[in-house]
Amino acid sequence: MSQEGHQAAPADTSLSSHESQRTNPRKTPIQILHEYGTRSGNLPVYVMEKAEGEAHQPHFVFSVKIGDVDCSGQGPSKKAAKHQAAEAALSILHIDYGKASVPVNSEINGVVAETNNQPNSVGILQELALQRGWRLPEYSVLMEAGPPHKREFTVTCRMESLSEKAAGNSKKAAKKAAAEQMVLKLQSLSGCSDITWTPKPSVRFENLRNSTAETICLLRRNPLSIPNTDYIQMMLELSKEQGFEVTYFDIDELTVNGQYQCLAELSTSPVTVCHGTGISCGNAHNDAAHSALQYIKLMASTK
Repeated sequence: MSQEGHQAAPADTSLSSHESQRTNPRKTPIQILHEYGTRSGNLPVYVMEKAEGEAHQPHFVFSVKIGDVDCSGQGPSKKAAKHQAAEAALSILHIDYGKASVPVNSEINGVVAETNNQPNSVGILQELALQRGWRLPEYSVLMEAGPPHKREFTVTCRMESLSEKAAGNSKKAAKKAAAEQMVLKLQSLSGCSDITWTPKPSVRFENLRNSTAETICLLRRNPLSIPNTDYIQMMLELSKEQGFEVTYFDIDELTVNGQYQCLAELSTSPVTVCHGTGISCGNAHNDAAHSALQYIKLMASTK
């Protein structure tokens, strides 16, 4: 079978929009994506990437580009391949193609939001990462608490060097709330609703080992056992000097000895998380900072 490769193909127009609705009230993904593109001013562009196989069993691969979204699909016919590519694009855009009509969406940074005008923050973060080449956001359950009939989950959202946490009555609700906190933080760091923040390059332990800056040299030389030392301030100075960020997470649950607990998370590569305890939240933060400094001292001194 002859190759037709890389030939731009128009959107599926075998039926007019009116006829399509009359003969099939449930619109196809191709039609819904075309309607979305008409509204957003970015019409989908389909390109046939591959056509192969025997005449009785052909195989097609199509790509579709709409705005910053680029997807592909494959199938035994051109229409089936385009259908699958459109489905993939709608999935990334968080458009429910199972409904007869396209929901009215708002957008933040070109990312589709939910129909109740509340931003779909999980989708926004995913799309930002894809658009800008960032690492995909990571979600982890920090804690589960409460009786079986009233559980509360605390989830951490990490994106590049940033971390946010939030609670909810399900893992999904907590994940969504943490993503919302992250979007708010990104907007705050950008100084506007359009997210313009850019991540700093990750600080690797090799950088710390090779650094001759003042604060890390003092850390290598001096003991970390002097009473009443403000390790939080020491960690702040070190993080500013070396270009990583420190986030403290309070753990609601007390230790068996009745002490407060805290996690100190460093945006190094790989991410460093250290635990601390104390008779107060402040003491727990200081202990976590002390543990993190001990770890950095060990890693920065190892050749």
